Amino acid sequence: MAVPKRRISKARRDTRRNNSYKIAAPAYVLCPRCHEPKLPHRVCPNCGYYKGREVIKVEE
Repeated sequence: MAVPKRRISKARRDTRRNNSYKIAAPAYVLCPRCHEPKLPHRVCPNCGYYKGREVIKVEE
């Protein structure tokens, strides 16, 4: 049966269990056209524009 050769120190154990692996909240930017929050490098779901041109038609 596999048994650890050395005891893992509290510092090493706690480093492994710390919050470094938590997922960060997504970053939002304001759309330069309609000023609604949107994900960066994505088409604005509110106005349908990306990089100054209309990519999708949004019904009002």
